[in-house]
Amino acid sequence: MSETLEARVKAETITAMKARNSERTTTLRLITTALKNKAIEKRTELTPAESEQILATMIKQRRDSIEQFTKGGRPELAAKEATEITVIEEFLPKALSSEELSELVGQVVAQIAEGAGQKPTPKEMGTVIKAVQARLAAEGLRAEGRLVSEAVKVALA
Repeated sequence: MSETLEARVKAETITAMKARNSERTTTLRLITTALKNKAIEKRTELTPAESEQILATMIKQRRDSIEQFTKGGRPELAAKEATEITVIEEFLPKALSSEELSELVGQVVAQIAEGAGQKPTPKEMGTVIKAVQARLAAEGLRAEGRLVSEAVKVALA
């Protein structure tokens, strides 16, 4: 990835502004602001991993909002948040499907079992989750923490 995430977002913002797509422009500006604020807070450039983490956090916040708006009977606001999620996800690596994630968790559990001589127990769930997340990061993949946790729980059961 030669250009930074910030540069991609800036270019997309300009394109959205020219197309007079106000929803997309607003979301892209939210992304730019979040990245800038974190860089200012950190007082240095963000690494690609940190930028992706910020976007993942934004998606998680949107999902929580959708849940709240749906409970509160505000489908129009939930739809707006869903639209923002699709725009934010464009700048992240593709999220793994549940089948792909289960397969990856199975591989990690097998590796740990091979090294320890026995299959990890549910008590070692934290260790397995850390190993899965390290593998996701190393391969440039993405999966929501809650889904990783559920997949590991199923694999260890």
